[in-house]
Amino acid sequence: MTDLQPVVSVVDDEPGVRAYLAALLMARDYRVIALASVEELLEHGALEGPGCLILDIFLPGLNGLDAQQILMDTFRHLPIIFISGQGSIPMSVQAMRAGAVDFLSKPFGGEQLWPAVERAVDLSRHICAERAEQRELEERLGRLTHREIEVLRLVAVGRMNKQIAAELDIVEKTVKVHRSRGMRKLELRSVAELVRVADKLDLLSPHSS
Repeated sequence: MTDLQPVVSVVDDEPGVRAYLAALLMARDYRVIALASVEELLEHGALEGPGCLILDIFLPGLNGLDAQQILMDTFRHLPIIFISGQGSIPMSVQAMRAGAVDFLSKPFGGEQLWPAVERAVDLSRHICAERAEQRELEERLGRLTHREIEVLRLVAVGRMNKQIAAELDIVEKTVKVHRSRGMRKLELRSVAELVRVADKLDLLSPHSS
């Protein structure tokens, strides 16, 4: 998914601005979705793969700052770049603190837009890669039995086979079998890899099952 052509969604109520930004972005081989409001963006549906949102901060209806948290919840993998012709420094600081990756003041050209979009898309690719890895790890975890998970959780926190056998009231040979099968199903080759994966899958928490 991270290899897909990035999609940049431009949200601005001025048709001329949308056309201008779309032309700049398509010149750099980005796919562009140009919309007039946040409501249209939300109605557009799922936006898969890497990309970013370019959002005018003053929009009719649901404006940029009001929509920021909603969009970050809906499109977690798409960083937001705010644009504005009348934005203030406090407003830009508020937007950045809330999670925006950049704030561009109109008028601006490609030399300001392209680096901002590149940074946002790079971040999006990273987020998409992490999400894909997480889904893959969760799929592998689903192959394990409850006992294999119990054993690997204890391995990950540093228990030796003999200690695990005593804690789970099973023989050490059985621990070794569960450990080997679990590692194979998770496609792991070392305890260091197991510790990293266990953390990603929240297996180290007492409440995890």
